[in-house]
Amino acid sequence: MGKIDYKELKKNGMIRQTQGLLFSVRLHVIGGRLDTKQLRAIQEAADKFGCGEIHLTSRQGVEIPNVAFESLDALKEFLAASGVRVGVCGPIVRTITACQGNNVCPSGLIDAPSLAQTIDREFYGKPAPHKFKIGITGCPNNCLKAEENDLGIKGYIEPHWNPAACTYCGICEAACALKGISINGDALLIDQSLCFGCGKCAAACPAGSMTEKARGFRIYAGGNFGRVPSLGKMLLPLLETEDEVVAAVAATLEFFREHGKEKERFRDTLKRTGFDTLEVYVKEKMGRP
Repeated sequence: MGKIDYKELKKNGMIRQTQGLLFSVRLHVIGGRLDTKQLRAIQEAADKFGCGEIHLTSRQGVEIPNVAFESLDALKEFLAASGVRVGVCGPIVRTITACQGNNVCPSGLIDAPSLAQTIDREFYGKPAPHKFKIGITGCPNNCLKAEENDLGIKGYIEPHWNPAACTYCGICEAACALKGISINGDALLIDQSLCFGCGKCAAACPAGSMTEKARGFRIYAGGNFGRVPSLGKMLLPLLETEDEVVAAVAATLEFFREHGKEKERFRDTLKRTGFDTLEVYVKEKMGRP
């Protein structure tokens, strides 16, 4: 056996275990979704090439542990027949995580799985100065923790109140979980600082007074929940189309490649450059004021 390039193997999703010539093989999963054909293939692969176990990672991924070095190529070929690819590791865009979105979840405001597929096609496995993680959460309940990712995307509804149609019934006030709406007689007050964009007030209003002004995506940048946790900050005003989101992701990655140092997480790049430098860069790339 010749010299094994463990670094190259890890880059291609085959991660050396403590047992030497055994590997945990990372698979390519988009937004935590696999069909039953793929699941059966993964089960068969784990039985045939591993030890009959799989590991579900913290970022919606799947790994098959205890695969011998000699079986790595055969495992990849076996899985490819069912459309399952081996994943990636290293200084690149990692697995795109996503919740089930508005096609499944009653709280969902956007189609998170569809957006995950789009972003995966455009950016997954592309180079960066360090690992770059993207998470998509369908609503402000924030199940996918947008602010903990290098770049996070969150569904959001901007409400609009029309006083002329309002009956001051109090239903919107009751629907607001953060108590950002208050009614006193014929006066309705909205505390915009408490609005987190869930859209419950508009959905509950029987008079059509509270409506959706806009529905779309909020972008957060610079989050990290590794050794030194920190939360990302909102990067742009509300984006209303998936094309705008893709453009924002592209511009953010370009900024990281231009300004990031090797093995420097995006959060630390922003500490050096200042978050406002990123904001200006992304807005210029997107042609936004």
